[in-house]
Amino acid sequence: MPIPPLHTHLNDPVSLISAIFVDQEALGFPLTEKILARAAGIPITFLRAGETPLSHQKDFPTLYPEQLGQGKRLLLLTKNRGRFLKACPATREYCCCDYQVLNIGMNCPMDCVYCILQAYLNTPWLTFFVNTEDLFAELIQAQAETPAKVRRIGTGEFTDSMALDSLTGLSRDLVDFFNNRPGMVLELKTKSGAIDNLLDLGHDGRTIVAWSLNAPKIIRREELKTASLTERLKAAARCASLGYRLAFHFDPVIFHDGWQEGYRETIRMLFAAAPADKITWISIGALRYLPTLKDIATSRFPGSRFFHEEFILGLDGKKRYFRTLRVEMYRLIVEELRQRADPATCIYLCMESDEIWHEVFGYTPTEKGGLPAMLDQAAAF
Repeated sequence: MPIPPLHTHLNDPVSLISAIFVDQEALGFPLTEKILARAAGIPITFLRAGETPLSHQKDFPTLYPEQLGQGKRLLLLTKNRGRFLKACPATREYCCCDYQVLNIGMNCPMDCVYCILQAYLNTPWLTFFVNTEDLFAELIQAQAETPAKVRRIGTGEFTDSMALDSLTGLSRDLVDFFNNRPGMVLELKTKSGAIDNLLDLGHDGRTIVAWSLNAPKIIRREELKTASLTERLKAAARCASLGYRLAFHFDPVIFHDGWQEGYRETIRMLFAAAPADKITWISIGALRYLPTLKDIATSRFPGSRFFHEEFILGLDGKKRYFRTLRVEMYRLIVEELRQRADPATCIYLCMESDEIWHEVFGYTPTEKGGLPAMLDQAAAF
């Protein structure tokens, strides 16, 4: 079968990549060959043992995170030596959704000021894992071990699910795999409009295409190199027209001048573009971050101001807004969503306590059978 050509456009983060590096362990994998065949016009370097992408970038600074801006333009193809499927890195002090992470790679060519990966990773380049045969074998084994378990699995934890997809084509293999796996649900989460690979696939409703949303001012100022709100919602509408279920994530909610009208505007635009009955779930989570992120982000983006608000240290070791402000923002967003959302859509808080849930919704997840059960019900076929 011929390899589809690489077609990038302004909404496609692949257009940001300036070089591809292939380490020795990536050689011989079919996906490596497919990626290189699509990458016409992007310089390709085959690394020797012990070399990294930075070995070939003599003008790079020597310290992390100063390399991040340029590093996000370099893509390393390599083999994942560890596990692909892991539990979401949650904490017992807050309500967890029992999400499972499918780790397809690390880092993202887009550049959100608040991105936690800046403080979580220790290499500045993009990494994509080519040994997808092992990935699918893990998924098959996991389902065989607990066949009755509903598994909600997402690829958007350590990278954007669709950021490199026009180059890798991985979404096509994932959607096809989940199409034949009752009891398993795939979520592809993105801030891009690059969804062309999804447009001619059979999915049987087992793939949920999701977008991170924010107030228009935050998208323009703090979510750099991402698709605009309008572009994201156009892509969502297109997916809905092809029968995909949708999800949206208001995370992180960021306090800023005019935040009330900003989030109201986003919600109005969301429901004007996307059919309410196609939306499976909507999550909401206020800004929270590792304390080390503030210095990294403010040094890279000195014009950004939101890190200079007042924060407290949460039970998970992350900085959070004061409880009263979080509740105020959640209540407004939830009220706006409830006015428009389908009754079957699960609206939930990401990583918040029972006390916050009760103040916002009037109930706790436990009273509804637990947050995992709420989401499993929303995802049911």
